[in-house]
Amino acid sequence: MSIPNAVTAPQSTPTTDVPLGIDPSNPHQLSASLYNEDLAPTAQKGRTWNAYSIFTLWANDVHSLGNYAFAIGLFALGMSGWQILGALGIGAILLFALLTLSGFMGEKTGVPFPVMSRIAFGITGAQLPALLRGAVAIAWFGIQTFLASQVLSVMVIALAPGAVSLRETSFLGLDVLGWICFVSLWILQLVIVSYGMEMIRKYEAFAGPVILVTFLALAVWMLFESGFNIALDTGTPRSGLDMWIGVFGAAALWVSIYGTFVLNFCDFTRGAISKQAIVRGNFFGIPLNMLFFGAIVVVLTGTQFSINGIIIDSPSDVVQAIPNTALLLLASGALLVLTIAVNLMANFVAPTYALNNLFPKHLNFRRAALISGVIGLVILPWNLYNSPEIINYFLGGLGALLGPLFGIIMADYWLVRRARINVVDLYRTSPNGTYYFTRGVNYRAVAALAISSIVALLLAFLPALHVVGPFAWFLGSGSGALVYLLLAKRQHDLADIDGEAIAVVAKH
Repeated sequence: MSIPNAVTAPQSTPTTDVPLGIDPSNPHQLSASLYNEDLAPTAQKGRTWNAYSIFTLWANDVHSLGNYAFAIGLFALGMSGWQILGALGIGAILLFALLTLSGFMGEKTGVPFPVMSRIAFGITGAQLPALLRGAVAIAWFGIQTFLASQVLSVMVIALAPGAVSLRETSFLGLDVLGWICFVSLWILQLVIVSYGMEMIRKYEAFAGPVILVTFLALAVWMLFESGFNIALDTGTPRSGLDMWIGVFGAAALWVSIYGTFVLNFCDFTRGAISKQAIVRGNFFGIPLNMLFFGAIVVVLTGTQFSINGIIIDSPSDVVQAIPNTALLLLASGALLVLTIAVNLMANFVAPTYALNNLFPKHLNFRRAALISGVIGLVILPWNLYNSPEIINYFLGGLGALLGPLFGIIMADYWLVRRARINVVDLYRTSPNGTYYFTRGVNYRAVAALAISSIVALLLAFLPALHVVGPFAWFLGSGSGALVYLLLAKRQHDLADIDGEAIAVVAKH
C-alpha cells in the first residue's frame, strides 16, 4: 500500500511487522499494521477546518436535546435563571481551556485519536483507549438515531395521519413506522459519513446556523406567548451554601457531559488550519455559544412556567405545542437536522477511527463507518434505551473510564513529553521506536488506568459517595493524571519530529 499524496518525501510502502533493512520503497520503515491513508497524519497544506468550521461543531453539539434536558432539569431542581447561567459560564470557561489544549494536540500532530493514544499507551496498547471510546460512542450512535427517528415519526403522522396504523405491528421491540424512520435516518447518516470528514464538516457548517436561528425563533415566539413574562425560578430558589454547591456541581456535570469529546477532539482539529483557528472557533463556540444556550434555556423554561406553572422537559415540548402544522414541521425538521449533526460528530467519528485503527490493513474510513453503522443497528438501540440497567451500569461504567483516560493522555503529552512528539515513530514497530515500550504496550499507562478506574467507578456507583458524584469526571481525570505522573518513566526520547514526510492531504 503506497502513501497517497506524500508531500515532502518519496512515497513509501508499509510492510509487515518484520524488522526492515534499508528499503528504498519504504524509507521511513512504516508498518502496515499501524498506517493507512486514513490514519496517516494530515499535511499542513490543504487543511480545511477553519474557525467557522470549529464554531459550527459547538453550534450543533451545545444545543443538543440532551443538553437542553440537563439544563432545564437544573431549573426543576430549584436553581434560578441566574444560577443556571453562572453554572454554564463556569463550565464553559473550563471546557474552553480543556478543549483548546486537546485541540492543539490534533493540530500539531495531524493524527486521529487512536494514533494519538499511541503516544501514552504504546503502538499496541493504544487499542485500549480507542476501543473504550469507540464502544461508548457506537452505543450512543444507535440510541440517538432511535431518538431522532421518534421525531421523524411525529412528522410523518402530522403529514399522513393514516400512518399511525403502522404502529400497531412491532418487530424486535420496534413498531413498523419506527423501523421505517430509524432505517431511513440510519441510511442517511451512513451516506454522509461515507464521504469522510470533509462531508461532515460541510454538514455541520450547514446545520449550525439552522439550529441557532431555530432556537432563537422558539425563544422569541415563547416571549410573545407569555407576554414577555419570564419566571426566573420556581418560587423557592436555592441560596447560601446550597446554592454554591448546586452551581459548582452543575458546572462540573456540564464539563463531564463533554468527557467524551475532550478525548477525541483531535479527530477534528487534525484538519485545523492553525492553532488560532482552534482558539477562535472554541471561543465563539464554547463560552459565548454556551451563554446563548443558557439564555435560551431560561427563556423557554421561564416563559412556559409563567404561563401555566409547568416545567417543560425539552424544547420538543415547545415545538409540539406550535398550533400551525407547517411551522411545527419546520421546527421538527430543524430538531432532526440537529440530532443528526450531534450524532455524526459525537458518536460516529470515534468508532470509525477505532475500527480503522484495529484493522488498518483491511479497512478504510468508509468501510469502518459502514461496520460502525451496522453494529449500531444490530444492537437494537431502542432496547438499550429502555433498559436503565444497561444505560446506568454498562454505558455509565464505560463512560466513567473516559475521565482517567483523558488525565493520563494529557499528563503524558503536556507534562511528561512537553508536547515534543516523533510523529513518524507512531507508525513504526521497531523495538527501538519511541512508542514501542514493552512489546508495544506502555504498562505504566495501563497500570495508571487500572488504578484510577477504580476511583472513577466507585464515584460512579457507590451511593455513599453521591455527594461528590457531580465532580466524578474531574476526580477520575485528576487521579489518572496523578497516578500516571507517579508511575511514568522520566527518561524519554523527546525528539520533536513532525509527520510531513509521511503525511497525506486531508480528505477524511
